[in-house]
Amino acid sequence: MEVEFFQGGTGTLQSKIIAELQANKLGCDMLMVAEPSYSLELKEKGILHPYISKNAENLALDYDKEGYWYPVRLLNMVLAYNPDKYKKEDLALTFEDFAKREDLKGKISIPDPLKSGTALAAVSALSDKYGEEYFQNLAKLKVVVESGSVAVTKLETGEAAEIMILEESILKKREEENSTLEVIYPEDGIISIPSTIMTVKEDMSANKNIKAAEALTDWFLSPAGQEAIVEGWMHSVLKNPEKAPYDAKATDEILKASMPINWEKTYKDREELRKMFEKFITKAN
Repeated sequence: MEVEFFQGGTGTLQSKIIAELQANKLGCDMLMVAEPSYSLELKEKGILHPYISKNAENLALDYDKEGYWYPVRLLNMVLAYNPDKYKKEDLALTFEDFAKREDLKGKISIPDPLKSGTALAAVSALSDKYGEEYFQNLAKLKVVVESGSVAVTKLETGEAAEIMILEESILKKREEENSTLEVIYPEDGIISIPSTIMTVKEDMSANKNIKAAEALTDWFLSPAGQEAIVEGWMHSVLKNPEKAPYDAKATDEILKASMPINWEKTYKDREELRKMFEKFITKAN
């Protein structure tokens, strides 16, 4: 099977889908998005094709019982630092302290929820746990909003002391480049984010490749598909996974220590969360 990808951040994908829906046809057969809240919206809009995968019973994470969407990879928002530049004991070991440490002022960064679905998930989780004050505190610390690649470069040079970032970005650097950058798994909860996969229903797809999409869904949720996910520095969504990504904490330990996220609320409050972030972070800087 030959698969052609269009890759973009969640904000880019959402804009593309909105534009294509005006013609009542999507150019894609399947969607893989950063987190479940967008899947809830697309299901509600009647865009998705239900398919009960033969591998659904092996999933460790929640999925749509009608078969409209499935988790395909587990992403984790964490903290990270450079031990060649800073000592771990001098840094924040929790998300809460990350927004309170005056000694980190001007030396921290976070991803952009206006562009990134995983960043939006983090904003949702942190606002539920700590309230809007959390983001007011980040603004007081002159937090920088930037892409993961830029943030990692600043960690390497020492310009940044600590960053909020996806675990996979650090693991990839460690394995491919023998980097000394290290993950900090926050003690107040890892923000674990199931990335979802779904199929566009036939009358909404310009290509009508339903059977191929169903086969690809089964493959992604199979041990072979999940092995490819883990090799890409992301965690398996299967029960009792054989291994975790390179240098990562065990998947079951991460799930036990994860911070709750209300995906329905994240969907319904998406624009309010983005506006709140703009008010306290983007415009404040």
